[in-house]
Amino acid sequence: MTPAADVDWERLRAVARDAMSRAYAPYSGYAVGVAALVDDGRTISGCNVENASYGLSLCAECGLVSELQNTGGGRLTHFTCVDGNGEILVPCGRCRQLLYEFGGPGLLLETPAGVMPLSEMLPQAFGPGHLAK
Repeated sequence: MTPAADVDWERLRAVARDAMSRAYAPYSGYAVGVAALVDDGRTISGCNVENASYGLSLCAECGLVSELQNTGGGRLTHFTCVDGNGEILVPCGRCRQLLYEFGGPGLLLETPAGVMPLSEMLPQAFGPGHLAK
């Protein structure tokens, strides 16, 4: 995996900001965009999509993993998330679990406090390995 220092995080944020510009957030007004690097070199992105039945709304990370699978699968290696102002945002707990499924504990997340592995953002995570036991 590419070390965090060798990743162009500003470019990755620009992809996330572009995705955020297409968010559908008429109810909360809280647009979110995400972008990630994949282990095969692809860059993918996603935005949140709300629904009048709030519980059916999709976080941006849902769109991201859907694009991951739709474009060939693989593993997420580096991830960033931005709010409607384009500022770095930390994924919610549900989305951290989703990212764990597709990136694992070593996935590097850009946070307001710096880049850190998902294992620090979701300690003692439950994952596919627990279901195989």
